[in-house]
Amino acid sequence: MPKLLLLDIDGTLLDSHKKLPDSAKKALQQARLNGHDLAIATGRGPFMINKILEELEIDTYITFNGQYISHKGKTVHKEAIDTEMLKEIYAYAEQQNHPIVFMNEEKMISSIDYHPDIDESIKTLKIPHPEMEKDFHLDNEIYQALVFCEKDEEQQYHDTFKEVDFVRWHRVSCDITPKGGSKASGIKHLIKATGHAIEDTIAFGDGLNDLLMMDVAGFSVAMENGHEETKKRASYVTDHVDNDGLAKAFKHLKLI
Repeated sequence: MPKLLLLDIDGTLLDSHKKLPDSAKKALQQARLNGHDLAIATGRGPFMINKILEELEIDTYITFNGQYISHKGKTVHKEAIDTEMLKEIYAYAEQQNHPIVFMNEEKMISSIDYHPDIDESIKTLKIPHPEMEKDFHLDNEIYQALVFCEKDEEQQYHDTFKEVDFVRWHRVSCDITPKGGSKASGIKHLIKATGHAIEDTIAFGDGLNDLLMMDVAGFSVAMENGHEETKKRASYVTDHVDNDGLAKAFKHLKLI
């Protein structure tokens, strides 16, 4: 039975050097030849994944942790964060000296000219510090935002803004998404467009933003380099991404 393979990018498709292992690329190509369908499921925005989509010839993706979904070049679901809520979060974060980055499908914009926490975390994605643009979040639909604070400063956001979700992805940064928005909800929206059954989905991931995806997919695979909680929730744990983990998982599952 053909499967829909849902692939996280950072730490799953891309190794610790943000490179696509040759073994992973070959495994994906063979899986496609074997009749399986490929889709990206990432916290990144569409503008951040063009290169890998082109290299792997993938035209289906869940981005912004479920907030912006495309299938065969057509947007099939999008959900922006409420503008008034963003204004409140922005004002609160300013009082705490926590910068924010706002993202739509085309770009990311910072609330400040430069901040070391933004620089540190964004550099791990191999992209430059975003530019500042006044009122960007007021004039555009924002599908995901980032607030820059350390773990011991995070709880205040959960307590104050219960209408949105905060999910940590870096030592100094949390994703902000609409309440209930996740890769898991993204899968449910996507399969309406692809025609797959949820039982025929296999999710591959490593981070905390993959937890709900692990729960909802028909089968789930965590990378050995993944978060401990993600590995606990997965159906199967494969090798480290730097040690051909993705290709080994494909072979274990007889996808190739």
